[in-house]
Order: sequence, then structure tokens, then C-alpha cells
Amino acid sequence: MLSWFSSNWATILIVVVLLGIVAGCIATILHGRKTGKSSCGCSCGHCPMGGACHKK
Repeated sequence: MLSWFSSNWATILIVVVLLGIVAGCIATILHGRKTGKSSCGCSCGHCPMGGACHKK
């Protein structure tokens, strides 16, 4: 087991870092939804779908 870990430590480290980044992104998205933030940036003046995504 120790020899397998020592030969694959770089791959394991990369996977752990990527999982942390993905978890952080998901947490940020969920936190934004709970606080009512929109993902589009709310600059609808020049957007062709500006009237469709936000209710007035």
C-alpha cells in the first residue's frame, strides 16, 4: 500500500486539489442562491433576453 501511494502521490494530490476547487464552486453557487443573487450579473439593458429572466 505504501509503495502504491508513493508512486501515485502526485495524481492523488491533483485529484484532492481539484475536488476542493469543485466543492468551493458548488458552495459559492449555493450560497449565492440562498442570498438571492443571480448568476447573470443583472446587466439586462443590452441583453436580448433581458425581459425574460427577471420579473418586474
